[in-house]
Amino acid sequence: MTPRRWAVTEELDHGQTPATQGSRIDAYVDRYAARATGMVASEIRALFAVASRPEVVSLAGGMPYVTALPLDMVGELVSELVTRRGPVALQYGSGQGDPHLREQICDVMRLEGINAGANDVVVTVGSQQALDLITRIFIDPGDVVLAEGPSYVGALGTFAAYQAKVVHIAMDDQGIVPESLAQTIYALETAGAPIKFLYTIPTFHNPGGVTLNIARRQQVLDICQRAGVLIIEDNPYGLLGFDGEPMRALRADNPDGVVYLGSFSKTLAPGFRVGWALAPHAVRDKLVLAMESAVLSHSSFTQLAVGQYLATQPWREQIKTFRELYRERRDALLDALDSLMPPEVTWTRPGGGFFVWATLPDGLDSKAILPRAVAERVAFVPGTGFYSDGSGARHMRLSYCYPEPDRIREGVRRLAGVIEQEMQLRDTFGTGSVRDHQGVDTPGPDLA
Repeated sequence: MTPRRWAVTEELDHGQTPATQGSRIDAYVDRYAARATGMVASEIRALFAVASRPEVVSLAGGMPYVTALPLDMVGELVSELVTRRGPVALQYGSGQGDPHLREQICDVMRLEGINAGANDVVVTVGSQQALDLITRIFIDPGDVVLAEGPSYVGALGTFAAYQAKVVHIAMDDQGIVPESLAQTIYALETAGAPIKFLYTIPTFHNPGGVTLNIARRQQVLDICQRAGVLIIEDNPYGLLGFDGEPMRALRADNPDGVVYLGSFSKTLAPGFRVGWALAPHAVRDKLVLAMESAVLSHSSFTQLAVGQYLATQPWREQIKTFRELYRERRDALLDALDSLMPPEVTWTRPGGGFFVWATLPDGLDSKAILPRAVAERVAFVPGTGFYSDGSGARHMRLSYCYPEPDRIREGVRRLAGVIEQEMQLRDTFGTGSVRDHQGVDTPGPDLA
């Protein structure tokens, strides 16, 4: 410590404020790592603190409707776990995860055509941690990550934290566009830019709500295999389709070229914080080492609780209950949009999952109108949060997973009124509310 710092300490001990500190809010601002520079809370977080009030209809949050669980049975299960297996459940565990749970996870993935061994599964604290660990072991500052445009805001935040450069690939109502993927890979390779992986949510995309069709799945696999690009397949919603059997996962057709990320947050409850990564052997070994350096081991308690739930409860029937519940709410949102929204507004029509992706008329800016929407007691997530460069101003994500159908309809009615007012403002003055967009917005976990 320098003499000046000793002097500062002495002044503070005597209750005096050193003049040299001025009005600096963060005394450590010049000591953080470069990757921490962008780690700031956006104004969206502050706004949603207001939007969480009960009088506001939130079409923003991606929160599962856990009230539909048999909570009494879950309570009994947890109590029995402590009574019968407390010494194990409350102790440190394996860095790779509980062996029996990993076997059960393989049973779950088999519903999507994946045949895998438990030894290639790494249990994580939600799939978000799996994504963080994957990024940690692959990304150096400046490396390229390919991702759909738009893409999951939690992934973009992770990529930004590790100083990756995100290049978005075009997406339409059938998912990622293979021609755009091939052209982008070629252009980056020609420029000498190192591509580390493609991050994709092919089934019931967050935020797009679209699903990569069967033909395109094979095209994407072929393009990435030829180019030597690893695929990170994030699939939290894959079992929550509203029609037919689950889609076949990308990982099912290329075990060596795809890392599959899964989670119990949507099919059981996010409070358990149990997810996983299924990876090729060498990548699995790195993931286990990265996991151990991050947390030593996961929670044995939550892993055993999830394992006990899968072993003793009709979890497939519970997923069916969730599917029916979310389909009813999806239908309520789509019906309300069809009947109440101005014809210039368009949106996707998801076959599963939690989200609808809406596009506003020319001249309207979703982030700029959000404060007015909250004032009218309705909330959504602006599209700018789902692009690494802050674009997407004409888009918004609408979630139907949490509110009751009647609340969804009322929320759409309020939102439609706000959009109509903005369109009148645009028609009168040439533009609606517009603002500059920089960086990545990072809504909290209840909105992601």
